[in-house]
Parts: sequence; C-alpha cells; structure tokens
Amino acid sequence: MTATWQDIFAKDATLFPHLADLQKAEILLSTLSEEAYRKASFLDQRMFSPELQRQVVRWSDVAAIALPDCPKPQYIFHIGHVGSTLISRLLGEHPAVLALREPAILRQIAEAWVTQPANIPWSFAQLGPVVDQLETWLARIFEPGQRVMIKASSFVSPLAKPLLRDGGDALFLFTSLERYLQTILAGDASKQEAAALADIRLLRLAQLCRCEFPSKDSLSLVQTIALGWICEMATLCATQSACPDAHISWLDFDRFLAEPLRQLQLIAHDFQLDLSETEARELIASPIMTSYSKAPEFEYSASLREELLAEAAKIHADDIRHTLLWVENLAQDIPLIATAMATAETRR
Repeated sequence: MTATWQDIFAKDATLFPHLADLQKAEILLSTLSEEAYRKASFLDQRMFSPELQRQVVRWSDVAAIALPDCPKPQYIFHIGHVGSTLISRLLGEHPAVLALREPAILRQIAEAWVTQPANIPWSFAQLGPVVDQLETWLARIFEPGQRVMIKASSFVSPLAKPLLRDGGDALFLFTSLERYLQTILAGDASKQEAAALADIRLLRLAQLCRCEFPSKDSLSLVQTIALGWICEMATLCATQSACPDAHISWLDFDRFLAEPLRQLQLIAHDFQLDLSETEARELIASPIMTSYSKAPEFEYSASLREELLAEAAKIHADDIRHTLLWVENLAQDIPLIATAMATAETRR
C-alpha cells in the first residue's frame, strides 16, 4: 500500500515545512534527504529547483497528524553576520545533530509576530500555540539519538522568547558594536540588507523599549547599521531576562576565531554533545573553516575577514567613531540599550 504524505510526515523529517501561505493557512512541503539538510546553507526559496519535489497542503491537515515524541530543538540565535552558519556547519557534522539552517517558515511567523497582520486566520494571542506547533514539526528527525539544531536567521530572534520560555538550550552569538559596524560596512550586500531592514527593526525596538526612536530618514548609513546591532542585541537580552529556565550561552564570534578549538569544545559541551578533542581538532582543520559558510564553494578565512574589516575600519573611521558616541548617548536614556552594551562588554 502506498504511504500517504501524512504517513511520511509522521515517520521522519523527509517532508520539510518549507513555506507557509499564512492568509490561506497552507504549507508548502518539500522532500529533503538527510544529506540535503546537511548541505543546505538556507532552508528557504534558494533551495528551489525543478528537481525538488513539493506539494501544498492545508495547515489544519498537518496539525492533525499524530507525531512521535522528539527532543525539543536546540537553537542558535544571533545578531547577524557573526559566524552562525559556520558554527552550525561545524556542529552539523556531529552524528547526533540534524542541523536546520534558516528555515524560511520561521521567518514568516516571526514577521507576523512583529507586524500582527489582520489578514491571517490567527490573532496575536493565538500565534503562541502556532509557534509551538511549528516547533514540533521542525523537531522531527531521521534516526534515534538525533536532535534538531535550528540556526535561525537574525530576523527570527523575536521568536526566541516564546521558543525558550519553558526552557531549552540556545547559543546567542554576537560581536561588539564596533566590530559589527566594520563587518557590515565591509560588504555591499550587507549594507543594503541593513537599509532594507530598518523599518521593521525600528518597529521592533519601539515594541521592546516602549519609546520613540529617530526616524529612518534621519539616520546616516552607519547609524542605520548600528540600529541592527541595537535591535538584535536588545532582543536577545530581553529574551534571556524573560526565559530564566532556558540554558543560554553567549559567545563573541571574535573570541571563537581567536581560540576555535577551545570554543568549539565549550559550545559542544553546552549543547550536551559528546565531542572529543581529536574530533574537535579535525573539524577545526577541515575545509569548513576555510570556506565561505553560506556558499562553501568559495574560499574564506579568519585572516581574510580581518583584512576586510581593517579596510572598512580605516575607510569609515570618522563615521564609526561618531556612531559609537551616538549609541552611548542612546544608552543613557534607554535602559535596554544600556543592558545590550553591558552584555556585549561582559560576555566578550
């Protein structure tokens, strides 16, 4: 007898909830092998190809499927452009980890969480159970002993609080404000991304801090970039405060690059992964550390990153200095920004 899609969904992670049409309450399921998960840098539309098998099903039909109990996923949340994909790739080589990198459906739910649109079939109060439901779907595995580790996109951090409110394991990745500014200024695409996200980040900050921020049009390029750091760090700090039962570790990406072997072992320990020193050394010596994690076919390394950041620091020195002072002034008036600044300093 031919297995139904519901049978396949209940069996393992082969059918991946790729995208949602929230207005119609429908889900696009894609057929992925375990190897496809391992290779994917992004579980979003960039995976689409004529060969990828897909089907649209009703949300309610997925919700009706009885699923076996699976461990709660572990999470990597971050402020963006701080090595989260690299860390996920390293840990994803562990046999006990099924790594999910940037599931697009989580970003869709996060956007709804922030913007609270009127044209979806759930009220804001009902989105909490929706998040729980989606987590259960993403938690499915292929083999006994596996556990899902979700590397979210930075835009998904508003969901960190509901996902961790009842406990769980998470790594919060960050870097200092100055290094973040250098990182974003070093790439044209990242600068464009910062500008594109300014509106929703201003909305998120208004919700978090309950105060008014300068308008987007009044911000310089470097202030707009700093806005990203403020928003994402403030979100992670607010999450930790609201989730006392969660096991949250913080890591400055520059510290990881300075001592990758030790930090990888610490991360593995925090995620309850059995990783020997020999295994950790093999991972640090592997091509993962010398390729661009989001596009492994390209070479990239800590030394090249340092060169690019040094160049950006030199070109934009005055703007960076003025922006650091601007953020310090904001921190004097807005406690959550002060907390973010203090966290970045004490967790380094």
